[in-house]
Amino acid sequence: MKVIPAIDLQGGKCVRLLKGDFAKTTEYSDDPAAVARQFAELGATNLHVVDLDGARSGTQENHAIIAAIAAESDMAIQIGGGIRHRDTVRRWLDAGVARCVIGSLAITEPDAVKSWLVQFGADRIVLALDVNIGDAGIPVVTTHGWTRPSNMSVYECIEDYKDVGLRHVLCTDVSRDGAMAGPNLDLYAGILMRFPDLQLQASGGVRDRRDLEVLREHGLPAAITGRALLDGKITAAEMASFQQGA
Repeated sequence: MKVIPAIDLQGGKCVRLLKGDFAKTTEYSDDPAAVARQFAELGATNLHVVDLDGARSGTQENHAIIAAIAAESDMAIQIGGGIRHRDTVRRWLDAGVARCVIGSLAITEPDAVKSWLVQFGADRIVLALDVNIGDAGIPVVTTHGWTRPSNMSVYECIEDYKDVGLRHVLCTDVSRDGAMAGPNLDLYAGILMRFPDLQLQASGGVRDRRDLEVLREHGLPAAITGRALLDGKITAAEMASFQQGA
């Protein structure tokens, strides 16, 4: 299982939000490139970067910072936040980013996103599906910064993209993001049971090395962790040990 550290950018700084709430921000560093280097030194081979400003405005406000990280790093970087046009995808890929992460647009404009999967290839696009667990236990996809529920379950969404070769999905249980509450194992097991070949990235709730080990035991191909690493809940020695055993 790949462990993918996460960096969220706001105003050029490395921050973390609680459950996606822009009013509940913790600042960790004013040097995101240095944070990326620290993750690389831990043995990370992949990096997840979210442009929070871009997510709000639809423009790539932290482009220079992310492009600089991509230029100096050997990590495979995936970038999300405000990617709403084909030309933006091309620009990021030309800047050395490995994959572009598409969120709300995957639900609101599926035909456009499907065409990007065909044009750029299934290994260059990640669908970010954020879910709330409904009363019946159904994981319902939310959009627009987790503020609008859709009428589609995460299973229906993935099924809808199968014909265009969807390969990478990042799934977040909104209630657990940044909350250090543990990952939603039932959610990920349910997705993998239906789509065993999916390169699923678990996101939200990772507290420590044990959570990573449990995700690996459940067959997760990848897990994203931000706050646990930034807070030192997963130490350098633990991360190195886990990567060696991955």
